[in-house]
Amino acid sequence: MSASDARLNYLFNSYYHQTATQQEQDELFEIINSSATDAELAALIQEAWNNLQVNEPLFDAAKSMDMLNSILQSKSDPDNVRQIRPPNNNQQWLKLGVAATLMVFVGFGAYMLLSNQGNKKAANKRTIAKAQPAHDVLPGGNKAILTLANGKTITLDSAKNGLLAQQGSAHINKTKDGQLIYKADGETESDAAAMNTVSTPRGGQYQLVLNDGSKVWLNSASSLSFPAVFKGKTREVEITGEAYFEVAKNAKMPFRVKVNNTVVEVLGTHFNVMAYNDETDMKTTLLEGSVKISNKDNSSILKPGQRALLKQSGQIKVNDYPDAEDAIAWKDGIFQFRDASIETIMREAARWYDVQVSFQGKIPVKEFTGRISRNVKASELMSMMRYIGVNFKIEDKHITVMP
Repeated sequence: MSASDARLNYLFNSYYHQTATQQEQDELFEIINSSATDAELAALIQEAWNNLQVNEPLFDAAKSMDMLNSILQSKSDPDNVRQIRPPNNNQQWLKLGVAATLMVFVGFGAYMLLSNQGNKKAANKRTIAKAQPAHDVLPGGNKAILTLANGKTITLDSAKNGLLAQQGSAHINKTKDGQLIYKADGETESDAAAMNTVSTPRGGQYQLVLNDGSKVWLNSASSLSFPAVFKGKTREVEITGEAYFEVAKNAKMPFRVKVNNTVVEVLGTHFNVMAYNDETDMKTTLLEGSVKISNKDNSSILKPGQRALLKQSGQIKVNDYPDAEDAIAWKDGIFQFRDASIETIMREAARWYDVQVSFQGKIPVKEFTGRISRNVKASELMSMMRYIGVNFKIEDKHITVMP
């Protein structure tokens, strides 16, 4: 292997695992853009892909084709959309592999560059020689506050591991991996009154296990209020913001999630609820089991692979959502966008990085598909959009998005 080949393999591995510096990212895109022909670029990408140190690909071929089609459909000229279809020969598979690999590594930008070789100079100007920002923002992490029934608060990210408190018959423990676990030994008369709340700040997230064994992941700027011990005929909790639930099955005691004036009721299932105040719709996405969503005027039952949108009018609209895993990528440490607007991306970024966002000038009306680790700095997330013409400036805890 030549020195240049070894360098390319190193750059691909670094970018894939989110360890590449800004200078290394620029060097990688310079190699991509300087390829004289698609065939030369294909050879470079294929070799780097073959030597990539990864246990499994990010997407299978079918999902890669779907994402690439979404990318093509987001281009500014809707009358000139090319449709990627399943390959029927090895050469077409190679071409898809090149495009999909590019899309995986660089979000969506590099594929746009590959599709527009004639605009290479303009693309180079956008993607190359971008200096590391003087200011940057670190990603969020495990941060939350536990409020006990007596009003006492415990800052979970700084609390020691082990037993934190006791609420009625429930013992509250913090594990070494940053998880809150409730376990009850029998029942006491005070259990019914022992309501607790876990709240995450902007830039925070947390996971807890309720006393029935149900697991809850809280996204940033969210809260969960719940009894330390479930008693009675139902298990009721209340959330703000966004949470993912894996509910322990108990047919005799349905699990109910209250969100504003809406109730999501289940017996045992996996689902995600997003209900931020700055989002247009409340979204409930079902991955397993079934849930019933209801308010004072409407109700609907979801099946796996469906998403319910609760409109401000109170209307509940149910759609098939075969990519339901996208809705819970956040709990696995991933930003995953599918046909997302710049505004949608920036709302999510503002919550995770705890920053203010403003827009300067006319921002392109485009939809984006791509994914990147939530463990990267803010500038690295923003760079994903820079490759297709969206720029940014970071000053202290403020991100300005510019055309």
